[in-house]
Amino acid sequence: MACPHARPQPHRIPDRRRAPGRSLLMGATAALALALAAPAANAQRGPEQAPPQQQQREAATTGMQHGERPVSFSQLAKAKLPAVVTITASGEAQAGPGGIPGGPASPFPPGSPFEDFFEDFFGQPPGGPGGGAPGAPGQPPQSRPTRSLGSGFIIDPSGFIVTNNHVVEGATEVQVTLESGRTIQAEVVGTDPATDIALLRVDVGEELPALAWGDSDAAEVGDWIIAIGNPFGLGGSVTAGIISARARDIGAGNYDDFIQTDAAINSGNSGGPMIDMDGRVIGVNTAIFSRTGGSVGIGFSVPSAIASSVVAELREQGFVTRGFLGVTIQPVTEEIAEALGLQAQEGALVSSVSPDSPAARAGLQTGDVVVSVNGETVEEPRDLSRRVADIDPGERVQLEVLREGERQTIQAQVGELPREQQTAEAAPQDQGSPLGLALAPAGSPEVRQQFGLPDDATGAVVVGVQPGSPAAERGFQPGDLITRANRQPVQGPEDLTQAIQQARKDGRDSLVVLRQTEQGAVFVPLPLSPDQG
Repeated sequence: MACPHARPQPHRIPDRRRAPGRSLLMGATAALALALAAPAANAQRGPEQAPPQQQQREAATTGMQHGERPVSFSQLAKAKLPAVVTITASGEAQAGPGGIPGGPASPFPPGSPFEDFFEDFFGQPPGGPGGGAPGAPGQPPQSRPTRSLGSGFIIDPSGFIVTNNHVVEGATEVQVTLESGRTIQAEVVGTDPATDIALLRVDVGEELPALAWGDSDAAEVGDWIIAIGNPFGLGGSVTAGIISARARDIGAGNYDDFIQTDAAINSGNSGGPMIDMDGRVIGVNTAIFSRTGGSVGIGFSVPSAIASSVVAELREQGFVTRGFLGVTIQPVTEEIAEALGLQAQEGALVSSVSPDSPAARAGLQTGDVVVSVNGETVEEPRDLSRRVADIDPGERVQLEVLREGERQTIQAQVGELPREQQTAEAAPQDQGSPLGLALAPAGSPEVRQQFGLPDDATGAVVVGVQPGSPAAERGFQPGDLITRANRQPVQGPEDLTQAIQQARKDGRDSLVVLRQTEQGAVFVPLPLSPDQG
């Protein structure tokens, strides 16, 4: 749970999960959001103004009337609802030692005040609400069936369906329910955890109603949109709002470029479409900013410019190929810019270079500030991450860097980011992470030397701390080691990323990490920023 004094955290919209035999708590009821006509309800109608009944008939045809506000979204919703589906993903959650599903045994003695604290973050005690039967000593961990509900939309009449990765992640069975109520077994064609996009396919022997991609780059702040999905397991529901902001970086990963909206998005809306007034999909609803997990009018969607290209690769090969350099990067803060004598607070500061990586072979060094890629300006670390990821492996890239105050041009041959690392984004890791930490693997000789760590050090090394972040408030410093996250050991940044994803999947707002410093090791709870839809 988030600390009472913490600011509201953006987070992945939790899927509705339950074990068989337990009731599903409906935390809210979604209402169809209809925009009102521009004139006030009690305003006097002039002789030239059509009566309300005529306005509604006109709106049913055009959708827009009087001051260019939608009088009704009914025709748009009616046309698009058949292409939006409910997704049910079934799997198993592993019970940790002591019988706590998905959690470890408490390291604190019975009756200790820390025992309750531990249970708050790792789950209920054995035999308690939601807990499994206590495991006998020496017996393997138990597991329990789980089920999650999300949303998706048909993108091709032949049966291809887009949703979020976290809706189907770890599922052993995925079913799709059409608007007609028909339920079909679905195949997972491919997933991309880095952008939280997944592609499914169903075979129904006939063409299905499908939605078309729109141009998210053309969408503007203030434009009307509707969102369709399966909030709280209630089935096809429509909400409406406007685009509140674009290009939002919410700390979900290196490819953050979200569209923000005030349309109500809730648990179960994960994977549903954001649709513009032309009836085209300009986003995949994925995240909300909330203290409780319910909608407060700040939702986020993966823009179609990103989602459509990811879906195309998933359809073609089942995974996404990305380029990488093999560097850990961080923002250039005001203090860093002053210390390095930089005139502008921009670029991506290289904090470590992986051995035998494309960056190392090209001659990039720790302390370099990358300011452009192939002539395009790098204003912040995510600019470098995205541009390198979009370059085909094997191609050469021109990097402009600042080194000791001098501009230099470096040519590098882009490598291919291994698929097992794409979730972790081990190269690079920036300070916009959900915990407010920039991390590097302890196995890197450069990192061990930089922070004076022993040769046998393992874990994720803190190389930067975002000011004002939860980690900064809890005293994390560069050089700290994170060796455990919840119930799992941490060998590198990718393990911590996986623990964050699992915590979100379980609907948790916090993560407990084991922080190791020169003074010893201590468990520290860290609230998570974004959790997604």
